[in-house]
Amino acid sequence: MTGPVLVVGSGLWAGQVAGLLSPKHEVLRSVDVPATVPTPLHLALVLDDAWHPGRDREAEQVFREAGIPWIRGYIAFGEAVVGPLVRPGLPGCSRCADTRRFMAGPDRQEMWRLEQQRMAEEGPRRDAWASRTGLRYLAHLCADEAERLMGGTSSRLQDALYLVNLRTLRSTRHVVLPDPLCPTCGGVPADVPKPVSLAPAPKVGGGYRTRPLAELGPGLVKDYLDGRTGLLNGRMDDLSSPFAAVAVNLPLPNADEGTAGRALTFPESLYTAILEGLERHCGLLPRAARPVVFERYRHLAHHALHPVRVGLHAPEQYARDDFPFRPFDPDRAMSWVWGYSFLQQRPILVPERLAYYSLAGGDGFVYETSNGCAVGASLVEAVFHGILEVVERDAFLLTWYAQLPLPRLDLHSAPDPELRMMVHRFEALTGYDLLCFNATMDSGIPSVWAIAKNRRREGANLTCAAGAHVDPARAVKSAIHELAGTIGTLGERLEARRGDALRMLRDPAAVRDMEDHALLYSLPQAEERLAFLLAGDRPLQTFREAFPPRAQHTDLTRDLEDLLAVFGRLGLEVIVVDQTSPELRRNGLFCVKVLIPGMLPMTFGHHLTRLEGLPRVFHVPCDLGYAPRPLKAAELNPYPHPFP
Repeated sequence: MTGPVLVVGSGLWAGQVAGLLSPKHEVLRSVDVPATVPTPLHLALVLDDAWHPGRDREAEQVFREAGIPWIRGYIAFGEAVVGPLVRPGLPGCSRCADTRRFMAGPDRQEMWRLEQQRMAEEGPRRDAWASRTGLRYLAHLCADEAERLMGGTSSRLQDALYLVNLRTLRSTRHVVLPDPLCPTCGGVPADVPKPVSLAPAPKVGGGYRTRPLAELGPGLVKDYLDGRTGLLNGRMDDLSSPFAAVAVNLPLPNADEGTAGRALTFPESLYTAILEGLERHCGLLPRAARPVVFERYRHLAHHALHPVRVGLHAPEQYARDDFPFRPFDPDRAMSWVWGYSFLQQRPILVPERLAYYSLAGGDGFVYETSNGCAVGASLVEAVFHGILEVVERDAFLLTWYAQLPLPRLDLHSAPDPELRMMVHRFEALTGYDLLCFNATMDSGIPSVWAIAKNRRREGANLTCAAGAHVDPARAVKSAIHELAGTIGTLGERLEARRGDALRMLRDPAAVRDMEDHALLYSLPQAEERLAFLLAGDRPLQTFREAFPPRAQHTDLTRDLEDLLAVFGRLGLEVIVVDQTSPELRRNGLFCVKVLIPGMLPMTFGHHLTRLEGLPRVFHVPCDLGYAPRPLKAAELNPYPHPFP
C-alpha cells in the first residue's frame, strides 16, 4: 500500500479509473481540481471526457506548488490524449505537450484559437466519440500506468504521451520534448560570459565527425521526428534524385520550413536532414541562454564586436522607404549575447541580431541568415563545420563580385573513387554536365564552385553550388549533393515562374528571396553573366596541382586548431556563439553560430546585399593574382548572385 491517489473528474473515465484502482490503493475523488491539496499524495490523475484546457492549467499550478506528480487525460475530436507524466521541479508539462502537438499539426493556428476559446467557456461534458467501450479502454490504460508508478516502475509517460483513436482504439506513443520557453515549466538561464576550451575530440569512421552517424541516427529519429508531436515531421524521400535524398519539415508558428539531407544512403540522408532541422531550430531564437545585456555599443566597445566589421548594407539601401532595416547607431541600445573570440581568447558580446537569424526588420541593422550555423556531436565538431560554411559562402561571393576566372578542376583526377563514381552517376542520370572550379581563397582551405549545365533544351539551363572542406574531395561531394537537390525541381519551378524569371533578368531588384536566385540563372539568357567561369579554353587543373597535401590528424581538435591558426595569421577573428538548446543536449549535441568578421556573409534578395565595411572583396582578388590592383566598388559584379 502506497500513498493515496487523487482522481479528478466528473465523467465516466475518471469514475472507471477510480474503480479499477480502489481495490489496491486509497483513492480520493474530486470533481474539480482542488484549490489546495489536503493530504500528501502519491499521484494525481486529471481525467476529462471532453477537452477543458483551463482545468489542465489549474492542475499545473496546484500540483506543482504541492510537489505532486500528475497525469492528465482528455478527449477532443474523437481522440484521447493521455499524458505526459508531470513531475514537479522537472521540465516537461501538459502545456509543453500541447505546444508540441499543436505545432506538429497542420492546423496549429486554428488549434491555438480553439484552445483560447475553450479556456473561456465550459464546453461539452463529453466528446461525441467518447463511447463506453472507448472510455473503458482508456481507464485500463491509465490505471495500468498508475500501477506502474505506485509500484516504483519507470513511467512510459515520462516525456511522452499516448494518442488513442476512439473510433478504432488504436493507441500510439509519442515523445514530447520539454519546451525550454514554456511559461509553465521552462526556465532559460541568464546569458553569462563563458570561456571555451577545446577538449580532445577523436575522429571516428575515417571522417571528420566525433560520433558515428549510424550510432547517433536512431536516437535522432526517436526523439525529434514525429508526425504528431515532433520537433520535426513530414519525412519525404526523393526517389528521383541521382543520390539518396530525404527532406523533413520544421514546423514554425506561421509556416513550415523544409530541411534536406543528401548522402549516398537514405538512412544517412534522413539523419542529416534531422540535424539540419535541429540547426535551424536552434538558430531561430535564444533557447540556450536568456539575453540580459541591452545597451548601446558605445558603452560596451571594450568587450563587444563592432557591427561594422561584419558588413552592413550600403547607405542608399538604408535610405529607401521600404527597406526593413535601420542604419547602425552606436548610441542606440540593442540586445547582446555572449560569444567567444578565439583570436582574443576571451568572451565577447555579439549583437543578438547577428547570433540568431530570424530576428529581422524592426530596429535591426542587417539581414542575417543561418550562415555559419552548424550542429555537431561535440563542440569542436560544430565549430569546425560552422567555420567551413562561412569559408564556402565567402569564397563563392568573392568569386562572384570580383568575377574571378577560377581554374577548372579535372574531376577525373580526384584520388577518391567514390567521388569519381558520383560524378559519373550525376552526369549519366541527370542529363547535366558537371563543371567544378577551384575557388580556394586566401585561407588555403579547399573551396569549390560547381555548375550543373544542361545538355538538353528543356528544363533549367544551369544551376550553381559551392563546397568547402579541408578534404577537397569532401568539398566537391558536398557541392554535387547540393546540385542534385536543386535541379530536381528547378525545371518545374522555371516553367511555373518563367515570367517572374524574365522580369528578374531585366530588373535585379525583383530578386527578393532565396528561390529567386536559382530561378534567375536557370534561364538560358542569364548564362552570359557566368562567362568569367564558362568562357575560354583554360587547361584543367588536377587535384594534385590544386590542393597541396595537408597534415592529417586523428583528433578533430587538431584540425580545428589548424583552421584557427590560419585565420589568426590573416588577422581574422573567429567568434562562436553557443546556440545549443536543451532539446539537443539530451542527445549530446551542440549547435553554434560562427562569425568571422570581415568575410563576406551570404544574403538572399538582391536588395539585401551586405558589402559595406568589407574590404576583402576589393583586395583578395589582387592578393591572389587574379587582378593587377585592388578593385574599386564600380568594378564589382552588379547582378544578383546565383547561390541557390
